[in-house]
Amino acid sequence: MKTNTINPWSWQDNFGYAQAVEVKHNNGTLYCSGQAAIDVEGAPVAGDMKEQIQLAFQNLHKVIEKAGYQTSNTVRVNFYTISIADFFAEYGEVIGWFHAQQCKPASTLVEVKALAYPGLLVEIEATIVG
Repeated sequence: MKTNTINPWSWQDNFGYAQAVEVKHNNGTLYCSGQAAIDVEGAPVAGDMKEQIQLAFQNLHKVIEKAGYQTSNTVRVNFYTISIADFFAEYGEVIGWFHAQQCKPASTLVEVKALAYPGLLVEIEATIVG
């Protein structure tokens, strides 16, 4: 698989993502549903924004591994949150995950009125290529 990162500017480098990621010659694409702070029984887990981001990333990682893909091949990550201000206060968790997985995906952040369950603060969806 070959990827080409497209960044016409440099400001996004401070946020650890790319404006676009071109993928050539991949062997598969995994489109992950939004992952949130949900336990193994499917129940929401109470917690602050930092804890919910961490658990959502843990759940995303499990989905990616179960599918047989590598987290380093994550090319797109979208975030949905009920508070952009609270999300950015814990953005170090996002940067940390990007660095740990050695990926620099294209990304979008959207503030929404609510998520699937009351108490959820953030949901993370991703696209991974093989």
